[in-house]
Amino acid sequence: MKQKKKNDFQWRTVKKVLRYIGRFRLYLMASLLFAFLTVVLTLLAPRLTGAVVDHMIGAGRVDFHGVRRIMLQLVLAAAGVGIFQWCMNLCNNHLAYAVVQALRNDAFRKIERLPLSYLDAHPVGEIESRVIADADQFSDGLLMGFTQLFTGVLTILGTLLFMLSVNVWITLAVVLITPLSFLLAGYISKHSYILFRAQSTLRGEQTGMINEMVEGQRVVKAFHRERAVISDFDALNEKLTETSLKATFFSSLTNPTTRFVNALVYMIVGAVGALSVIGGHLTVGELTAFLSYASQYAKPFNEISGVVTELQNAIACAARLFEFIEEAEEVPDAADAKAPERFDGAVGFDKVAFSYVPEQHLIENFDFAVKPGQKIAIVGPTGCGKTTLINLLMRFYDVTGGSITLDGTDLRDLTRTSLRGGFGMVLQETWLKSGTIRENITMGNPGIREERMREVARICHIANFIEKLPQGYDTVIAENGEGFSQGQKQLLCIARVMMSNPSMLILDEATSSIDTRTELKIQEAFNKLMERRTSFIVAHRLSTIRNADVILVMKAGHIIEKGNHEELMAAKGFYYTLYESQFLGKSI
Repeated sequence: MKQKKKNDFQWRTVKKVLRYIGRFRLYLMASLLFAFLTVVLTLLAPRLTGAVVDHMIGAGRVDFHGVRRIMLQLVLAAAGVGIFQWCMNLCNNHLAYAVVQALRNDAFRKIERLPLSYLDAHPVGEIESRVIADADQFSDGLLMGFTQLFTGVLTILGTLLFMLSVNVWITLAVVLITPLSFLLAGYISKHSYILFRAQSTLRGEQTGMINEMVEGQRVVKAFHRERAVISDFDALNEKLTETSLKATFFSSLTNPTTRFVNALVYMIVGAVGALSVIGGHLTVGELTAFLSYASQYAKPFNEISGVVTELQNAIACAARLFEFIEEAEEVPDAADAKAPERFDGAVGFDKVAFSYVPEQHLIENFDFAVKPGQKIAIVGPTGCGKTTLINLLMRFYDVTGGSITLDGTDLRDLTRTSLRGGFGMVLQETWLKSGTIRENITMGNPGIREERMREVARICHIANFIEKLPQGYDTVIAENGEGFSQGQKQLLCIARVMMSNPSMLILDEATSSIDTRTELKIQEAFNKLMERRTSFIVAHRLSTIRNADVILVMKAGHIIEKGNHEELMAAKGFYYTLYESQFLGKSI
């Protein structure tokens, strides 16, 4: 039963690959045509060679005119084989790389459509491995398959036809031994597929670990974890090496076993053919042609056995790619979803419930109403649900109970594009893409005027250091802003939000990496930006939220206190204790 499921899984993967190949059927048909012509001319050569031998009857009895004529035909056939083989390889390259390009495009589009829950649960390196390494392995196997599989199969069929035209009985003897080669290759390929699939999985884990360690190298060194990390990597590398060696061992058995069967075929043809020549049933030239055909008949089995090994690896890699491409996407927007260009900013939370894991409730019965233009601060201990609330507002996750409304419309009845376009969001974790500073800070509003862009840059206190750079705003930023300080990167992200001119704001520890003096100036800019805009502010430094209209104090997913700063301090509750602990050093 387990073997049947595995075989079904392989066939489903092959069918999916064939659907992608079907998109480029013109290349496929051209490749098959050139492969057919190559094989026909290749198989014509032994027949012509046998004819040459028969024209050399004995000493002084050589038909030189006939030999010259046939030799010319052989030269033309060889030239034709070279030309058609080059055309076939050209088509195969186009086909293989076009299929992989389509797969990679679909995989990258999938990344943009996946819910954050998937990306949160899977290592970045493992996803990169599927899209890059597995796609490369698949393209290599596919190219070898197209190059050798078509010609191999056609050579076997063509050789059988040519051999049948020479002698039926010797051909039948060859055919009867052939299944032995298939049985051996089939047995080995089943075992090698399992190992190649395990190899791909381990390669993905290894890529993920390398990615993780490179990104966290400062932390690793700070905590003296180099030896432990190397030890963990060695263990994973050892496991990958062991699996790879087993896969290679099993796959390498295919070629010698098929060569043994092919040598057996050649021996039988030689022995039976020699007896037929003695008996007068074959000419020497026909035996020469038959031996050439027997060799050509055997050769594709060796090539196909190697191709089968590569195809097993390619199918295993393709299966991992298809698993990723077929992952469940974000729930699509409703057909009648609204897409307002601007929002007033009235937000309502009605009995909202949410949990990342069904058994562990994080937010329950959350009720709150936000008026347009209000500044709402959200505070509380780590893990109380502050950032989760922001994720729900942006529909990075959907509520599991209750509803959130914006201007009276359920968020699920709005298009994600319009909803997220209505919010300007600054996170504690900065992100800058490879490109110019201009491209990064105008990402949310690429059509902004040059004067306005420079004005916002001055308000955000980035104009000074940008203008000192060699190319100013056209300076190219390395991956994730390498070379800039954390504070500079955060200022660039703040400028990006200000330039997008959103209807509402979300500030999640937006000034956590900025010095106090600059923070005060940025806070002034934020205050101007927040005028008449509904704003949600997540902050640990309570000094930054004293002027909020409403402060929500959260604990374990519930609102335990709400009011402005003065009201909450007068109540001397949890907020009071939290505030005092920050400024007077008291413990909570």
